[in-house]
Amino acid sequence: MTRLLIVEDQSILLDSIRRGLAAEGFEVFAARTAEEGRSLCESENPEIILLDLMLPDGDGLQLLATLRQNGFHMPVLVVSSKDAVDERVNGLNAGADDYLTKPFVFSELLARVRALLRRKFTSGESILTINDIIVDLMARTVTQNGRSVELTPRQFEVLAYLLKHKNEIVTREMLARDIWRSETATWTNLIEVQINRLRNKLEGPGKKLLLHTIRGEGYVLGDRPC
Repeated sequence: MTRLLIVEDQSILLDSIRRGLAAEGFEVFAARTAEEGRSLCESENPEIILLDLMLPDGDGLQLLATLRQNGFHMPVLVVSSKDAVDERVNGLNAGADDYLTKPFVFSELLARVRALLRRKFTSGESILTINDIIVDLMARTVTQNGRSVELTPRQFEVLAYLLKHKNEIVTREMLARDIWRSETATWTNLIEVQINRLRNKLEGPGKKLLLHTIRGEGYVLGDRPC
């Protein structure tokens, strides 16, 4: 699930964007001040930021400059009511990857977010494969032998994560940290349930065993270690 941070002080607009993006499968974090935005960048490591320029505790461009100086290279979409050409130029020169003026329609916002994320991936990184399974990270689709495989958002994230670690042991602790983002996931059967459901959707009569459980260690997608 793509992690997205919104830095916006208008509560109604913030809640509207958050609900819309969450419905599209994003994991959304929200900040109403520049300081909250900076803190969430450090703690949650978002993959893309939607940034307002006029914030209660400072200029959004100052936050952007600070993030870039600190080594944050995630795409940033400035969303601002400042619509003058000079303002847009200043935003892009400060390190923004795109600039959207208010008011806007949600479909355009979503299209711009997806476009920025596409730029982030090379074709080799956005398409993951194993045997006859193809996972498109941007379109969030899975096909097996040319047929669509219907997965829940959580199952998709688990599969993509296992593919990024293909032929390697992925521990329950890794899944709890990076997918569930909660250490408590290792104390319940949540992970095991999702692994079993994913296995049932990918494996069956006549299909090669792909998802292995390594007792006491974790899971391997691909070749089982000797």
